[in-house]
Amino acid sequence: MIFSTEQEQIAQFPLDSSLFLQGNAGCGKTTVGLARLQFLLQSGIPANEILILVPQRTLGAVYLKALADPDLPPGGQVDLVTMGGLAQRMTSLFWQLAATSAGFTHPEKPPIFLTLETAQYYMARIVDPLLAQGYFENIHIDRGRLISQILDNLNKAAAMGFSHLEIGERLVSSLITDPSQKHGFLHVQECATRFRQNCLQNQLLDFSLQLEMLSQHLWKSFLFQKYLHHRYHHLIFDNVEEDIPVAHDLIREWLPHFNSALLIHDLDGGFRQFLGADPISAAALKDSCKETATLHESFIVPAGLSRVQHGLAASILHKEPQSPPDLHEWMVESHAPFFPDMIRQICDKVDHLIHNEQIPPAEIVILSPFLSDSLLFSLSNGLEKLGISSHTIRPSRSLRDEPAVQCLFTLAALAHPQWGIPITKADFSTALMTSVENLDPIRAYFIAQISLRGKNGHDISSFDLINPQAQQRITFSIGNRFEELRNWIMTYQQRQPDPLDVFFSRLFGEILSRSGFGFHRDHNATAAAARLIESIQKFRRAINPVTFSTPGEFEKEYIQMIQSGILAALSLPAWDVMDKDSVLISPAHTFLMTNQSVKIQFWLDIGSRGWSERLYQPLTHPVVLSRNWQTSRKWTDEHELEYNRLILFRLTAGLIRRCSQRIYVYAVGMDEQGNEQRGDLLLAISTLLQKQRALEGHHV
Repeated sequence: MIFSTEQEQIAQFPLDSSLFLQGNAGCGKTTVGLARLQFLLQSGIPANEILILVPQRTLGAVYLKALADPDLPPGGQVDLVTMGGLAQRMTSLFWQLAATSAGFTHPEKPPIFLTLETAQYYMARIVDPLLAQGYFENIHIDRGRLISQILDNLNKAAAMGFSHLEIGERLVSSLITDPSQKHGFLHVQECATRFRQNCLQNQLLDFSLQLEMLSQHLWKSFLFQKYLHHRYHHLIFDNVEEDIPVAHDLIREWLPHFNSALLIHDLDGGFRQFLGADPISAAALKDSCKETATLHESFIVPAGLSRVQHGLAASILHKEPQSPPDLHEWMVESHAPFFPDMIRQICDKVDHLIHNEQIPPAEIVILSPFLSDSLLFSLSNGLEKLGISSHTIRPSRSLRDEPAVQCLFTLAALAHPQWGIPITKADFSTALMTSVENLDPIRAYFIAQISLRGKNGHDISSFDLINPQAQQRITFSIGNRFEELRNWIMTYQQRQPDPLDVFFSRLFGEILSRSGFGFHRDHNATAAAARLIESIQKFRRAINPVTFSTPGEFEKEYIQMIQSGILAALSLPAWDVMDKDSVLISPAHTFLMTNQSVKIQFWLDIGSRGWSERLYQPLTHPVVLSRNWQTSRKWTDEHELEYNRLILFRLTAGLIRRCSQRIYVYAVGMDEQGNEQRGDLLLAISTLLQKQRALEGHHV
């Protein structure tokens, strides 16, 4: 690890002090955190006395990589956790100490920690009977989103430090709604209350209850406090602006007991506000530290691009820029009449950058406010035709929406006829197209029509039994791979069934990952399979399979849960975008949370309102449920507009500060739905361009 003189000087502040380090993205703050870690270890501090705290596991990846450095002093292990991870670890360790006071019915039984998926599973068991009774009848959102918003409300209550019993009251008192939506908020409160009661009765701890166990029960224990103070002596808390207020409260109380502490704050950050992040609360931690330092100079953004960022910020916030930037050199604007034209232009430009300007693919990222299946397919397919590999990160995407997962589910149903899950020829043809390399839809459907047999489609006839004319039409190379897959499934049916995750691991390792099969070169399919296997393992830990009376019932229950649209829990490997020789295609907010910089950025469809407007969430609200909003104060359209401008300002500032060469922005005459574009980002960039043209005309 190589550090500048300034970074080393800051990092080597006394071992009996606390420092609040602030600055914009790209100024080397996290690098100071790495230098501080190295300094602590080389100063003889035992590794197990050091705590590194990050708001999201992905933001700790750089520290994990640094800790793998063989040149670091041996001995012990640094703890790198999120506040949620710390809460889970401490709750597990001190369960008997706080379970009774927290209200658990059976404190003698061990806790069951829920992931995002398993929490949605248990919430669905609360919500579904109420939906059948007419609850939420005027709320028109997908069932999975409805469930996730109720859980989000519980999480926000715990993150802000107020009771979960206040959720409905806060929403009703602050949001100007019609009577039907008011009933929706009351229904949210009832579901949240019933869910919490179920958790207390069955030792289930979702994220909100884990936080409350730490902040409201364990934290008050003298024994627990003594353990923490003895266990950790030095703290590095990075990206404090992306963490929740309760985390800031606990650290504020904890700081005097650390020998040393480094708190790192990214100015104009707070991209996770929709998840409860509070930059205002984070900035207040400065008053609790003995020293303060500020980094000004960016190691990433050149001066010209920095002026673009300031000019665009002024345009977004309706202010006059101090000096109009030269957009032409740093930000290239293009127009396309329709979406396919924009995608074609982007693919051609990426091809030119890689093959003519020698820009590494890993230094290029394609960003949009939302990443639909059709947009991702068009981009990745267009790049693939040019010989360019791409990969994506979509953390809010359900596993159900992954073609690789649907393929695995179909093959699992084929291999387990005892489950009784019917398989259609359409399902089978889609699975074949995904699992066999270079198999087009026509031949896949042709194979499915000929080979799928049996009452529920669980018998597959051999390719050898197909008439010669049909074999030639399908081709023998495809037929041989189909026959390998069929033989594997037929052989598996004759043996004792494996657990579902073991089955998928074997299917992937023995067939699908081999040359000639669909997962061999498809990194996204491989990542989806890994997420699926991890998801099953976590589901098994939260749902005891022994409680299911018949064989295969647990597997069917899991598959039905995923098919219902449950969102997948965060999988750290899915965020690993480093050291890949491919172009990243990602939602803009997701890219920011990788905390990486690139040379080239593409901003798609800048006329979309998705760049500034928050997601439609009729049953929750990120500001009304925050500490920065006075209860009973009404949220108006004016507040919404101001909030949207702030979102756009933070987003564009964060993106530009993570770009070192050039940004290509694309406007479309008509969006994917055929609507004319008039989003705030398009208006801000257009205003900036007009001012530059006026200035150029004045000079002429």
